[in-house]
Amino acid sequence: MLKRNKTETIPAVGNLPYGYDKGIDGQSRSFYYPHAPTLDKLEEAILRIREGQQPVRKVAAWLQNETDRRLSATRLHKLSWTKEELEERRTERDANLTKQQKKVKKLKNSEKQTRIKAGQAKRRLERATNKPTSIDNSVDYAGVLEEPEQTVAFSPNPGPQTEFLAASEREVFYGGARGGGKTYSLLIAPLRFVHKSAHRALLLRRSMPELRDVIFQTQQIYPKAFPGCKFKTQENVWHFPSGARIEFGYCENLQDVLRYQGQSYSWIGVDELPQYGSSEVWHFLRSSLRTVDPSIPLHMRATGNPGNVGSGWVKKMFIDPSPPGEKFVEEVLFTANDQEIKSEISRKFIAASVWDNPYLTHDHSYVAMLASLPEAKRQQFLYGNWDVVEDGAFPEFDKDIHVVESFEIPSGWTKIRAADFGYSSHSGILWGAIDYDNNIWIYRELYVNKLTADKLAWAILDAEAGDGTIYDAVLDSSCWARRGDRGPSIAEAMNREGCRFRPSDRSPGSRIAGKIELHKRLALDEETEEPGIFFLSNCRNLIAQIPALPLDKRNSEDIDTKSEDHLYDALRYLIMSRPMNRATAWDHIPKRKWKPADNMFGY
Repeated sequence: MLKRNKTETIPAVGNLPYGYDKGIDGQSRSFYYPHAPTLDKLEEAILRIREGQQPVRKVAAWLQNETDRRLSATRLHKLSWTKEELEERRTERDANLTKQQKKVKKLKNSEKQTRIKAGQAKRRLERATNKPTSIDNSVDYAGVLEEPEQTVAFSPNPGPQTEFLAASEREVFYGGARGGGKTYSLLIAPLRFVHKSAHRALLLRRSMPELRDVIFQTQQIYPKAFPGCKFKTQENVWHFPSGARIEFGYCENLQDVLRYQGQSYSWIGVDELPQYGSSEVWHFLRSSLRTVDPSIPLHMRATGNPGNVGSGWVKKMFIDPSPPGEKFVEEVLFTANDQEIKSEISRKFIAASVWDNPYLTHDHSYVAMLASLPEAKRQQFLYGNWDVVEDGAFPEFDKDIHVVESFEIPSGWTKIRAADFGYSSHSGILWGAIDYDNNIWIYRELYVNKLTADKLAWAILDAEAGDGTIYDAVLDSSCWARRGDRGPSIAEAMNREGCRFRPSDRSPGSRIAGKIELHKRLALDEETEEPGIFFLSNCRNLIAQIPALPLDKRNSEDIDTKSEDHLYDALRYLIMSRPMNRATAWDHIPKRKWKPADNMFGY
C-alpha cells in the first residue's frame, strides 16, 4: 500500500507524483509539496480496491470525481499493491489457466513486447535526429519548440494552376501545353470540399493502366493532406473522416459510362478529355451531377492537350466561345409544368503552359525536348495551339480561302440538302447551293441531338421554309433499314412528314470516293485560283469540324470514324450528289478515235 508523508516536500525530479503540487523555494529550487486532501482520498480509494468493494475502474472514476484529478485505472491498480503482492496474484491467476489460454497469453505478451521495443527504438531515433550538434545562442529554441513547422502537402503554382483550383464556374477545362501541372491539379481539385460529409467526387481516366498511375499519385498526397483518410482498393474509393468520398474509375467508351448511371456526384473530373472522339461521354456524365447538400457547389472539371481525336469538339465547347480565363455562359431553355424555364451553364477555359511549372523549366531540358518535336507536335505540346492538327484529313482547308461572310443565296442557284441521322449522337444536316460554275456553297447547318425522325423532319422544314424549292436531298442510306415490328424506318418517318430524301451512295469504296471528291473541291484551280466549295460563316460547327478531322491510323485513305464526323458525313453525301466536273484546256480539242493494240494493257 502507498505510504506518503503528508507534510514532507520532495525534490522536483521526474514526473509530478499524484497528490502533489509543484513549488519554488527562496533559492529558486523546484520541489513537490503534498496536497493532503487528495492523498486522503487516494488512500481511501486504495483501501476500497484491496478490500474488493468495487472494481478498479469505478474506483478510479470516483477518485477523479472527488479530487478533480485524473488517475488511470491501471496506475491506480499498481499503487494499490506491492510488487510482491502483484506477482503472487499473477502466479495464482496463471495457475488456473488452460494450456490453450497460456498459449494465447504468451502470444499476446510477445506481440506487446514487440510493440514496446518498436516504440522505444522510434523514440531513440527521434531523440538522436532532433538532438542539436551545437548550441547557437542567437537562436530562440524555446520559440521554435512552441511553434513547430507544419508540413504542407500541396501548394499550387501561381497563375493558371491556382486559377483552376479556385474557379467557381460549373464547367472548367484546363488544357494546352504539356507539363503545366494539369493532371496534378485535377487530383487536388476534389479535396476542396472533403470536409463536407455529402461530398461525392468521381475522377475518370480513359483506361485502367492510366487510372492506376493516378491512384498512385493520390496515395502520395491525400494521407498527408487529410490524416485519417483511407483508400479501399476493391472499390477504388478514398474515404475521408468527414464521410466524403472520392471515387476513381475508367471510361473507354459510352458503354463504360453506363456503370455510373443513377449515381450522384457533386464533383466530376475527366483527365485527358480530348481522348474521347465525341462529346457524348461528357454530356452523359452531366446527368449524374447532383447533391442533396445545397452548400456544396456542383462542378465538372477536365484537362487535356490538343492533338487528340476529340480536340475538335473540346475546342468548340470550351476554347472558341471566349478568350482564356474569361467566363462564358450557355443558355438552356426547357419546359416544366407548362412553363418555359431559362437556365445557364457557366464555363471557363484556362490555358496551360509549360512555363507555369517551375519544376520542369528550371534547367530547360524538358522544354528543349518539346521544342525538338515535329512542327505540328511542337505547336500542340509546347505552345498549346488548338488550331494545328497533326495528320489532319484535309490540310487544304484554309479559313481565309474557304470561309466567306454570309449572304443571301441568289434565286437562280440550285439548292440541295444532305443529312446524317443520329439520336444519342448528333444529327447533321447541311444545305448547299450550286452556282452557275458548279461550285458548291454550304449556306446553312443544323446540328442537333435527341430528336426523333419526325421531330427532326419538322426542324428541317422550319429551317428551309424561306428557301423555295429544294431540288435534291440525300440521307444516309442506312436510315431505310427496317426496324422490325417497331414501326417504319427512319427515312419513311421523315418522308411521311413531307421532308423527302433519297438514299445516299453506300456502295463499296463510297467513303473513300467522297473524301477524294472533297479534296478536289477544296483544292485551288490552277487558272482561277479559286476552290470548288465555299462555307458561309454561319456554319460554325462544320467549319470547326473539318480541320479537326483526323486520319484513320489503320487506313490513311479514310478519316477516323471515332471522331466527331456527323456533319462531315452529311457533306460527303452532298458533294457526291454533285461530283465535280471542271472544264479543262483540253476540252476544245476533238477527241481521237483509236483502239488499243493490246486489249489487256491498252497500248
